[in-house]
Amino acid sequence: MNYEHKKALFNEMDEHLLFDDNPSKFLNKISNEAVFSEFPFHIILRLKTTDQNREHHPEGSVWNHTVMVVDEAAKHKDRSENPKAFMWAALLHDIGKPDTTRVKRGKVTSYDHDIVGADLTRQFLCEFDLDKSFIQSVTALVRWHMQILFVVNDMPFADLDSMSKEVNVNEIALLGLCDRLGRGKVNVKKEEENIRLFLAKAQKKGWNE
Repeated sequence: MNYEHKKALFNEMDEHLLFDDNPSKFLNKISNEAVFSEFPFHIILRLKTTDQNREHHPEGSVWNHTVMVVDEAAKHKDRSENPKAFMWAALLHDIGKPDTTRVKRGKVTSYDHDIVGADLTRQFLCEFDLDKSFIQSVTALVRWHMQILFVVNDMPFADLDSMSKEVNVNEIALLGLCDRLGRGKVNVKKEEENIRLFLAKAQKKGWNE
């Protein structure tokens, strides 16, 4: 596929992400077509064959989780300061899992998938000659989307200072809400409380904007 066709496909994905109530319908359809196995779309296609820890992700593969997150994000995108970047971040937030997923003592892990995912996000988006500020916005959301877990649980990976230099804490909270709700057997009240706790801790440190 030449560049013009790839860019046309990207634009079609962009339109569905921004305007569909359930973008997963289009994404599931296009993911079964041969074009999706070509560079750079194959970076996303790999999510279909990447498993997850079923304790936290009973929905199965990273792809199953991702399309659920995208549909959740579609419900909340109007709350975002940048809906386009927000929706692309929802699609690409776990793009680093195929390269980081390991099975250790019977447990599936994907440590540092946020860091690896940020690099892959930049690589993917740079293929389409997009505005640099847009690429940076999506990349930052992917890079820092795990901070909610780290901050809420007081883990050593928590880094609100660095995060706040790249992205609005409220955008991370919104993406994090969709990430947490986009899975099977979710406890909505518990996940919403985790988001509130994250924002409270961020506000305590002065990162409330």
